[in-house]
Amino acid sequence: MAFDGIVTKSVVYELHNIFGYKIDSVYQPNKNTIILGLYKSGINLSLLMCINCNYCRINLTKNPANNPISPSSFCMLLRKHLIGLKIKNIYTIDLERVVFIELENFENPNKPIYKKIVLELMGKHSNIILTDVNNIVIDSLRHTNIEEGALRDIYASAKYNFLQSNKNSFIELNDFDSFYELIEPKITEEIEKNIENIENTNINNFNIDKIISNTFNGISSSLINGIMQKLNIDVLSKENLEVIFYEIKKILNSNNLKIELFENKKDYYLWYNLLQNKFNLNFELDNFYFEKENHDLIKNSKNALLNFILAVQKKYKKRLLNIENKINESSKMEIYRLYGELITANLYKISNKNVNNICVENYYDNNTMLSIPLDPKYSPSINAKIYFKKYSKLKNALSVLHKQKEETIKEIDYIESIIYELEICTKFNEIEEVRQELAENTIFSYNKTKKSNNKKASLTNKKSSFNPIKYVIDGYTVLVGRNNKENDYLTCKMAHNKDIWFHTKEIHGSHVILRVENFNAITEDIIFKVAQIAKQHSKAKNSSHVPVDYCLVSNVKKPVGSQPGLVIYSHNKTVYV
Repeated sequence: MAFDGIVTKSVVYELHNIFGYKIDSVYQPNKNTIILGLYKSGINLSLLMCINCNYCRINLTKNPANNPISPSSFCMLLRKHLIGLKIKNIYTIDLERVVFIELENFENPNKPIYKKIVLELMGKHSNIILTDVNNIVIDSLRHTNIEEGALRDIYASAKYNFLQSNKNSFIELNDFDSFYELIEPKITEEIEKNIENIENTNINNFNIDKIISNTFNGISSSLINGIMQKLNIDVLSKENLEVIFYEIKKILNSNNLKIELFENKKDYYLWYNLLQNKFNLNFELDNFYFEKENHDLIKNSKNALLNFILAVQKKYKKRLLNIENKINESSKMEIYRLYGELITANLYKISNKNVNNICVENYYDNNTMLSIPLDPKYSPSINAKIYFKKYSKLKNALSVLHKQKEETIKEIDYIESIIYELEICTKFNEIEEVRQELAENTIFSYNKTKKSNNKKASLTNKKSSFNPIKYVIDGYTVLVGRNNKENDYLTCKMAHNKDIWFHTKEIHGSHVILRVENFNAITEDIIFKVAQIAKQHSKAKNSSHVPVDYCLVSNVKKPVGSQPGLVIYSHNKTVYV
């Protein structure tokens, strides 16, 4: 839901409780957000102002935010002008998404200080503006200029001009008839435009939410959809439109609201709150947008990293294709050897002239005649040497190519394990751990420096940040690695030799360790339950009849120089889940 005029008005109403609070800190966690630290009578609060087009809002916050070591110039200016000032008033005009915060300081009666923060919450046109008592702009987070196509000037020393919406004011409506008079022509137009496609009178077929939102200032389509959903309004009629009108009025006049989430959890609308809490709406909105920002940050970080990994994977797949083409070419080496032998064996019969081909008897095939192509630039004897040279070159290359193919397949398999790791990441720090793994691996361009083949040092450094997923099954502890490096540490360092190791067979997934105190007490039921956990933490979690290998940890070894997460094991058994 857009942070519409009704939400803005309701949040500002709650913020009347911070009148008299003094600003004791200002910081800017990112380019679109300013946070004011407030203090009064031993109580500390944080007021967040965000102008990101997807999350623009104002609210009190309890969620942590970074305080950069090097503040921006605008942040430094705000510190200079705002620290020590008290909040005198916070207000909005009509249902405009503009918040005015008036500040003052009377510590020096002869020279009182007045400042005003103007927060414009208008999507991509949002801004944070600091003005003086005469509405002259001191500075703003974003600068605009009429000469560059903007609607007004917003820069230092310019006069601040408030832009009012050209939509109708819902607050000024006296009754339903005035409301209906404004939307009825648009409903009629919508019906005439889509009369062939409208099958019934379901209210969703007529875009009532958009009609009301586009007609009246400060009312989002999410609020209208929420009202229709909450009151089960599904038929277009004048009576139902009247219900919607008065419900908007009631919400607008209510001083105690909360957010209600839609089924997809991605949007919300305002509804009445039975509990009394002076900052309830502020903190509910803060939690909603904080989770939304984190979700989007994780999604964007994952996508950026995934695109990089897929580019590397594509490079290695192309390398594998080239190797296979060369191996296929090497299959011709026996033909080159045959050509060389037959030319050499028949030199006494062949005229020493440069020709395109010769026909000789193939004594390997019942002396049938065989046509051998020659390079006319060279004599037959030289052509024989060329064929022997090609045979020798391909023979020597074949063993190297098979080794390269094996290594490339292992590297592609490791890259696929990284992709799986990234897919299951749900927190930003988990993505950073994957990024760190890439930085330490020479397959990726994060680190061009060649590293030692011995990876044991990386295992010993993992303990400080190791945090496996933990389960308790019938009183037994089960530990699950969250990524390749944790898998290595869990299996090679943390697990005991008598513990049992689980992993999906030939399928990317996490290492799973069953802690064992008494091996004889382990039942088939426990083995099956832990195997189910191994399946759940694998790429085959949605499949059925998945093979899961298990064995003692003492039978699991990590080859020297192998990629993170890769182990070999023996004396294993397999269970299907």
